[in-house]
Amino acid sequence: MTVFDVAVWKDGRVRMLDQRRLPSDEIYHDYVSAAEVAQAIRDMVVRGAPAIGCAAAFGVAVEAFRLAREGLPASWSLAMDPAMRQLRAARPTAVNLAWALDRMQPLLAGEPAGVPERLLAEAEAIHREDIASCRAMGAAGAAILPIPVGGRPLAIMTHCNAGALATAGYGTALGVIRAARDRFGAVRVYATETRPYLQGARLTAWELLHDGFDVTLMTDSMAGHAMSRGLVDVVVVGADRVAANGDVANKIGTYAHAVLAKRHGIPFLVACPLSTIDLNTPTGAQIPIEERSEEEVTHFSGQRVAPHGVRVFNPAFDVTPAELIAALVTEKGVVHSPDAVGIRGLFRS
Repeated sequence: MTVFDVAVWKDGRVRMLDQRRLPSDEIYHDYVSAAEVAQAIRDMVVRGAPAIGCAAAFGVAVEAFRLAREGLPASWSLAMDPAMRQLRAARPTAVNLAWALDRMQPLLAGEPAGVPERLLAEAEAIHREDIASCRAMGAAGAAILPIPVGGRPLAIMTHCNAGALATAGYGTALGVIRAARDRFGAVRVYATETRPYLQGARLTAWELLHDGFDVTLMTDSMAGHAMSRGLVDVVVVGADRVAANGDVANKIGTYAHAVLAKRHGIPFLVACPLSTIDLNTPTGAQIPIEERSEEEVTHFSGQRVAPHGVRVFNPAFDVTPAELIAALVTEKGVVHSPDAVGIRGLFRS
């Protein structure tokens, strides 16, 4: 599998692959402060809930080393508070960001000496754990996929990018797809374009082609037709936040695909780590939905494609109700027909 340095620690800096430049250019940037990391997250240099969490954790560490070069602060919590606030506000929907910062926060207390080193160790642990959890959920998800019939490859549809580019490595939804190829020998992937930011076209198709997958790209509006023609056996997507009742916030368009899959009797699976499940959010109605700039809709490749003066509605995410989800796949196991009881059970295992 191709390994991408999506958000890593490199020579005392946070190094990120600039996903805005893919698939044409593979360019890396180094960041030396939490403010720079927060801006990179806002600008979508890095995206994908688990990857954002890793980036934020490394952003805390790099800020601590920056402050330590100026002298140890009397209170790390006070000194780091502006940075923690900047990082936390970078993107509101993906809960992994806040989850990672909550893991880092307690390390600011206690003996001032050694705080930057402790923060870096924790950030690297978050990074390692994400790779391990992706591999575990990949195996769990592949085990429940429908068996292909008639000698043809299993046909899997996915939306947005929930792969190695969206995580520390291997991927959530694409982790399931990678494990499915290991199980069945061959799979066919349909990647939806994912308007308006084109994560499916620019990132998922690129990543899967890198790893030798049979991948077909289609626009989002073609998914229903493909399902009606029997081209799709199962849909597998990632998540940016899962509410306590099993409702799922994911990239805009996910809800429509889930409705279509239900209409055509196609299993709809969501793969995510436990860090994406927010037990403090009762239902999807309470999940904050980020709205992004008008230009993402009115422009394409820098060229205006919509008339001046038109109003634009550009939510980055939508919410898929739990009743449309056949199974929630995590590193701790699978919850079929997810609900509050089944989700709470994951945290007891």
